[in-house]
Amino acid sequence: MKNYRIVMVLGLLLIGSLVSACVAAPAAAPAAEEAAATEAAPAEEAAAEKPYIPVISKGFQHQFWQAVKLGSDQAAADYNVDITFEGPATESEVDKQIEMLEAALAKNPAAICFAALDTQAAIPLLEEANSRGIPVVGFDSGVDSDIPVATAATDNLAAAALAADKMAELIGGAGQIAVLVHDQTSRTGIDRRDGFTNRIAEAYPDIEIVNVDYGAGDHLKSTDLAKAVIQANPELKGYFGANEGSAIGVLNAVTELGKVGEIVVIGYDSGQQQMDAVRSGAMAGAITQNPIGIGYKCVEAAVKAINGEEVEKVIDTGFFWYDASNMDSEEIAALLYQ
Repeated sequence: MKNYRIVMVLGLLLIGSLVSACVAAPAAAPAAEEAAATEAAPAEEAAAEKPYIPVISKGFQHQFWQAVKLGSDQAAADYNVDITFEGPATESEVDKQIEMLEAALAKNPAAICFAALDTQAAIPLLEEANSRGIPVVGFDSGVDSDIPVATAATDNLAAAALAADKMAELIGGAGQIAVLVHDQTSRTGIDRRDGFTNRIAEAYPDIEIVNVDYGAGDHLKSTDLAKAVIQANPELKGYFGANEGSAIGVLNAVTELGKVGEIVVIGYDSGQQQMDAVRSGAMAGAITQNPIGIGYKCVEAAVKAINGEEVEKVIDTGFFWYDASNMDSEEIAALLYQ
């Protein structure tokens, strides 16, 4: 009987311990969850701290900007930052670009890369970025302001002057020529126009520039403008198109009016249509920039600025003349885009 009682007591103790364990188990779960949440927090914070850099270009429709995007994407991958790349549908939509810049600022980015369509219109928003400690890096056009910590761009004055030298050489140093530029508000438009026209004025007195037009980089508008100039100037010997859209417009006009071989066409940038025209002889040649390098260098400079590193105020990304004789060389082919 005594042994039976001992067994009963031990059994009750065992049941009590099991019940206590069951009751305690739910209380342990929140503690485990809290520990797991604590471990996950640093990972989430690390992801949230990845710098965001909006890259706002002058457009998106031309192959040039697609090449700039490739460079920006590569830099983003190399430097472990998040970027967005956007631009208005056409390079005449200044208001749309300003809206994009305003939206980018509202996201409180770590830095901004910006290629201004209008060098003055964006100044108030860039001043806001500056007051908030957000570094601004210009690219391609840059901005007429001291606000950008750096600008990654071609020396467009020098590049356009080289185009003028090539034009003079190809038309024998004398005759009438015309110029078609994408705009007169961006830094690239101003510098390419002035680089070309100033070089002609200072070095080639026997060459007359009969017309300078602005076609917003639009193929159709540029074609119409160029056709009107050619028809009004039957002695025209040369035509310079200061960006991809302008050059294609000139090329279209010369082709449609049956003037291939009579008018020397010089372009800027590349793209499949210009490259084909250079190979066929319809276009004498063009200036190529380094669009992938421009995209890469602007994001790289933005990352350095975020980290407090010193950056060059002007990052010269280079330019070259190409024609049928050198466009397949290793040096030039790497800079051309389709």
